[in-house]
Amino acid sequence: MSDTGSPLILYVPGLLPKPAARQHREALRRCLLEGVRRVDPALSDAIRRSDNSFDLVAWTYDFYREHRDIGQDEAAINAVIEQQAADDTDIREASSLMRRLTLFLYRMGDRLPFLIPHLANERMEVHLQDLRRYYQNEDGAADRARELLKQRLRAAHETGRPVLLLAHSMGSVIAFDSLWQLSHKDHGELHVDTWVTMGSPLGQNYLQKRILGHAQSGRLRYPTNVGRWINLAAVGDLTAIDPHLGNDFAEMVELGLVESIEDLSMFNYYRLDGQLNVHAEYGYLVNEVTGRIIADWWRKITCPAPDSA
Repeated sequence: MSDTGSPLILYVPGLLPKPAARQHREALRRCLLEGVRRVDPALSDAIRRSDNSFDLVAWTYDFYREHRDIGQDEAAINAVIEQQAADDTDIREASSLMRRLTLFLYRMGDRLPFLIPHLANERMEVHLQDLRRYYQNEDGAADRARELLKQRLRAAHETGRPVLLLAHSMGSVIAFDSLWQLSHKDHGELHVDTWVTMGSPLGQNYLQKRILGHAQSGRLRYPTNVGRWINLAAVGDLTAIDPHLGNDFAEMVELGLVESIEDLSMFNYYRLDGQLNVHAEYGYLVNEVTGRIIADWWRKITCPAPDSA
């Protein structure tokens, strides 16, 4: 059956090695479908029956040359799918004084970079190394990651498929850069109906000074091919240290480059080996907040409202 004109949910993951693409895609799809089911069970079944409605931009293997063993995550994925909402313990941990203090220190480090060496732990050092590798485009790694996404977007455009672009963490940076290139370098007419960022670091000064277009002004500074932008930030997410992107990128709305930028909050209750990870992609996707966005978009695309005239 042809996919021409059918809706496409396209997902871009963040940093760190991921499971092999097929396994990763299936795990992500399970979480996404569960999130939609919590809002609209019938619609979740309809998306499930559409095998090609969800796709993954699997860029991380090229970047790291290794896969993560899906067996390390299976129990945690099953548990977050089974759990219907954040419980009191999840909410208390995500909102704890210690986590809020850590967020404050990270924000200070972002504003005052000379503090970073005093704040960075081993995990943050690895994260910063990966960021530098991307922005320095070592061995063309950034070019290849962006090209993978652009190929999928071009293919969807050529077959008339409306796109909901989901981008988690560093995936939102790759998406921004790719959309900017498609707007100002590739000179195509490609359009992304809705862009959803999850746990995005795009609010960080560090990244805003490095994303493509940062040195430009006006329309040249931003992507021009997005209809609507929705940003999701889980309470206590230490990557989304500034959870509000609407103010950082307000000029996009003022210039008419995007219809709206909406910031939404949620609780991510994914636990791996008992430890709460409010940044986890599986927890973002299974959440009812994400499910409602996807359900609303799918209905809009497949059952558009009649013209008011």
